[in-house]
Amino acid sequence: MAFQEQSFGFLTALCIGFLIGIVRERLHQPGVMMAGVRTHTVAALMGAVAFHFGMPIFTITLIVTGCLVAVAYFKSFRSDPGMTGEVSLVMTVLLGGLAISSSPLAAALGVVVAGLLFLKKPLRKFSQELISEQELEDALILFAAALIVLPLLPQEAIDPWGALKPFGIWKVVVIIMCTGMLGHLAIRLTGLNYGLPIAGFLSGFISSTAAIMDLGRKAKDDPTLTSIACASALLSTLASLILFALVLGASSLELLKSVALPLSLGSLSLLSTSAFLFQKQMIRRDVLPTSTQEAFQLKHVFVIAFSISSISLLSAWIGAIFGQTGTLISAVIIGFAEIHAAAFSISQLALPQQEISAMARWGVIAILAASVLSKSALSFVSGGKSYGLRMTGALIVFISTTAIGLLF
Repeated sequence: MAFQEQSFGFLTALCIGFLIGIVRERLHQPGVMMAGVRTHTVAALMGAVAFHFGMPIFTITLIVTGCLVAVAYFKSFRSDPGMTGEVSLVMTVLLGGLAISSSPLAAALGVVVAGLLFLKKPLRKFSQELISEQELEDALILFAAALIVLPLLPQEAIDPWGALKPFGIWKVVVIIMCTGMLGHLAIRLTGLNYGLPIAGFLSGFISSTAAIMDLGRKAKDDPTLTSIACASALLSTLASLILFALVLGASSLELLKSVALPLSLGSLSLLSTSAFLFQKQMIRRDVLPTSTQEAFQLKHVFVIAFSISSISLLSAWIGAIFGQTGTLISAVIIGFAEIHAAAFSISQLALPQQEISAMARWGVIAILAASVLSKSALSFVSGGKSYGLRMTGALIVFISTTAIGLLF
């Protein structure tokens, strides 16, 4: 069995070196000396043999390989300053050694390395032409928030009422940032062919209120766009409802399950009304965001985080004094401005050890109703009577359908 395992490790190293060598040779320009199939295959086997004899021999092999690579780079850096070939050769030796101790992992990493080498031109085009500095900055902020800040936050409550949990609050913030980033990337990928409705839906993940007001201004400037602007605004409301459900699920999965039917019916209502309003109008092609626009607004994200924290403390304090009724009232009030923060607050009525109460379920509907009132008022202010009437009628159908769904 030991001989079979070792043989499989050497065979894996052979395949890894062969694969990486083929990719390197395919990318090689004729007449330029480079490490190709034979060099990488031998290097992988050399790493496997060295690892088989022990770590000291393997270490010496790596040092010798590194020295040879350094000399080769010193001789060729004037004509080819890149180090991809040299680094990939050292990596091949490392993967050859890894194949002896963990063949599946080495094989997987070998495929990844070969893929990265093969995608040289697409990756260069992506990094230099397709992605903008603003998008790169947004991606770095998102990764820092998700991979650095989030793991460092405590999961236990830090307030006397047990409501303020930094990990849970920041998790909601990361979800909002992720949806904003995905929405922005989807707009960039779809281009201008799908027009205003897709842009409206995806912008709703960032701020449906801002999307409704922006679309209202477009409808006021060009009345022929009123119906399609309303359809796009309803799609932004649908996106906001999806994000509301994500926040609710992150805060209290049981509460989300208990209102899944009404939220689904409400989503279907928004989608149907939007399709009806859309009809067959021509789509303007000058309304989509560019690569220089932000995927998410940090100000908006931090306002939500502050709102969630403040509302959680306020709800817990009111709940301690006035009970569940006080928590419900505070959540509904904040629902006029920010339903995602209100979702986090209403989840306090659905503790894991308790059965989901009717007050918590109807509280979700009350928050959405408050948001409907707010959006209706803003639609009249931003888009005028025609835009406002269409939006109000569609939103009334939405909240009515959602409330009816809770009765079943």
